[in-house]
Amino acid sequence: MSDGVSLLAGLDRNGLRPLRWSVTPNVVLVASEAGVCPEEEIGAVETGQLGPGELLVFDGNTGEIRHSDEVKQSLASLLPYAEWVNTETLHIQAPFDDENDTRFDAGALARVFGYTAEERRLILAPMARGTTPLGSMGDDTGLAVLADRPRRLSRFFHQMFAQVTNPPMDPIRENLVMSLRIQLGSRGPILEDSPSQAHLIELASPILSDAELEAIVRSGDPRFFSHWIAATWPAADGPEGMKKRLDEICSEAADAVRLGTTILVLSDRETSATEAPLPILLVVGAVHHHLIDEGIRGKVSLVVVSGEPRDAHDVACLIGFGASAVNPYLAIDQVIDLARSGMLDLDPITAQENYRRALEEELRKIMSKMGICTLAAYRGSELFEVIGLSEAVCHRAFRNAPRRLRGIGFAEIAKRTLERHARYHGGAPESGGFYKHRGGEDLHVTRPKVVLELHKSVRSGEQDAWERYLETISDRPPLLIRDLLTFVRRDPVPLEEVEPAENIMRRFVSAAMSHGALSKEAHETLAEAMNMIGAMSNSGEGGEDPARYGTSRNSAIKQVASGRFGVTPSYLHSAEEFQIKMAQGSKPGEGGQLPGHKVTAEIARLRHTEPGVTLISPPPHHDIYSIEDL
Repeated sequence: MSDGVSLLAGLDRNGLRPLRWSVTPNVVLVASEAGVCPEEEIGAVETGQLGPGELLVFDGNTGEIRHSDEVKQSLASLLPYAEWVNTETLHIQAPFDDENDTRFDAGALARVFGYTAEERRLILAPMARGTTPLGSMGDDTGLAVLADRPRRLSRFFHQMFAQVTNPPMDPIRENLVMSLRIQLGSRGPILEDSPSQAHLIELASPILSDAELEAIVRSGDPRFFSHWIAATWPAADGPEGMKKRLDEICSEAADAVRLGTTILVLSDRETSATEAPLPILLVVGAVHHHLIDEGIRGKVSLVVVSGEPRDAHDVACLIGFGASAVNPYLAIDQVIDLARSGMLDLDPITAQENYRRALEEELRKIMSKMGICTLAAYRGSELFEVIGLSEAVCHRAFRNAPRRLRGIGFAEIAKRTLERHARYHGGAPESGGFYKHRGGEDLHVTRPKVVLELHKSVRSGEQDAWERYLETISDRPPLLIRDLLTFVRRDPVPLEEVEPAENIMRRFVSAAMSHGALSKEAHETLAEAMNMIGAMSNSGEGGEDPARYGTSRNSAIKQVASGRFGVTPSYLHSAEEFQIKMAQGSKPGEGGQLPGHKVTAEIARLRHTEPGVTLISPPPHHDIYSIEDL
């Protein structure tokens, strides 16, 4: 960066990319690799490489070069920052206790919020033992918007991830540079240095014990004034009452902030036989955006007290849409019961601490998918894709989250919530079937009958068995978006107007997959197949065995990634087309291939081989379609 006079180079806190520097009598060079300017570097009097979080500054006024320690020391000595942090910041960290909370009916709320025996066994119990729950076959349940049974709102959100083959961060190896510390309180102007900037509550974890919650709301410091808002509405008011109450909560939150509140507590602990809980994620998102619209969001922190969240995805959604800390009071109560029932060979306090650590570990994994190191940077990021919520709902509470499909609105959300709230008065305990198929519960795509029919058809080789398998997979309620699609009946295109297959196949390309991502046999078979039909295979960026050059196993498209991964003159000579990666980080050619990259490569090849071809652009990728349209 530069202000027009001086220059500064800095490396991120991870140090995942190199940054080398050389100083000559006349020039300062900073680049990712050495050798970018050899005629200058040969006269270097000083060289080095920046480490994680380090700086190098060239002062254009004096010609002085300052290194990281000197720069940071000079900045740190400008004002008494350490004194401000030591005297102004309130650190809160309180242990769990082994007593059940008697302020709510845990059994009734467990039914209202949909806790099942399966969830206790497969999710909460492993977390209480200090491990993270593991699954094997992914999520084959239907989309939440298409489900027969009401699901909590977080199920409508899918986590986004960086489009690269290798994860942008390893939360285990790089745990040292990750931080879940979070601060609560009013933020002053970001360009102002004053003691008030350090007057915050600092939490070591965003997962609050009941004692930590009490310490926050009863700190006794008037500058940490908290205001508690009940996120419930009278069930007797029907579905229309939910949106009315949401409007009231947003107005109450804004008024409280203007009167000096610096910590807003949004709670559904007040759920009762007559009061139904608003989906807490909807409340957090709506309050977050309402305060932004009012221009007062930086004056307050949001703390969530809810019985709805229990796994890391629930917590990540709440933080991603604006919450700073979460007290999952009902999940904590469930963990205490698991320990007391003998299902865990642990005391209740240890089980709760393990549960918190498991949530923290999973939060780091979720953040690492986007290369984010600190929870403060993840908060309010809205890094989720919405599937199945109406535009009105998203604009109100999830404004910056991408969505390509409309769905249910406020009325339907309220209706589903009231359906779940009706269980407050009693009902058979739910066994659950979300994670593993169970008859009469959530329907799975790969349910046992489907697997059985597939095995029969493959083993017998009979057409009738195959037809029965096809009937089994198509004879089901809609679970996925493709289940809503139908083919348009139309007259076929006359055969004489269709290009020969040989011409069409010449435009085929196989996806770019590095040799390390596939077996040797699979990588070479793809190349042979593409060459056989006149199409083009892609080497990926992993290089290619020279023995394949000039044979039917040669990949026509070669990737070049910053001159690495086996790029040699013979490698380049064996290519018909190059894919050169600039500013590598997001890799369009591998993993998640970006449509624009593929289209660009195809345009270049068609212009070269078939100048007369007219290219028709696809519709914009950001078009939003509704389930009704489909």
